Amino acid sequence: MTTTFASRGGLHGHRILVVDDNRDAADSLGIMLRYAGAVVHVAYDGFEALDAMPVYRPEIVLLDIGMPQLNGCEVARKIRSTPEWKDVILVALTGWGQPADRLRSDEAGINHHLVKPVDFDILRELLISLPANADG
Repeated sequence: MTTTFASRGGLHGHRILVVDDNRDAADSLGIMLRYAGAVVHVAYDGFEALDAMPVYRPEIVLLDIGMPQLNGCEVARKIRSTPEWKDVILVALTGWGQPADRLRSDEAGINHHLVKPVDFDILRELLISLPANADG
C-alpha cells in the first residue's frame, strides 16, 4: 500500500524551530513539517535562532551545523547554557557526518545527528517519537 504525503501527519503538538542558512531548504522543511501537523518557526542563522527561542519557545530545534558567523554547535552550546531551555531537544540536520562531526555535536549538547539529505519519513518518525506539547 502506498502512503500519500497527506496521510503522513503525526506531528500535532510539536513546536519546532528550523534553523538553516539555506533559505530554500529551511522554508521547504518548514512547509513539510507544517503539513505534517507541527507548529513551525524558521530562522536563517544562529543569531536569529537564539532571538526566537524565548519568543517562540520550541520544544525541538532542527539545527544546521555549517552556518556562517554562529554555527550550529555554538547555537547548541548557548541553548544548553540557558536553564529554561535545558529540555529542548536538539537535532542536527547537517552535511557533516564523519565521526569527528558527530562527536562535536555530542559535545555541544545535540541529542540527535542526522546527515543531509535526510529522508523526510526518517525525520518524521524521529520527531513523532519525541515528547510534544499537547497544547500545540
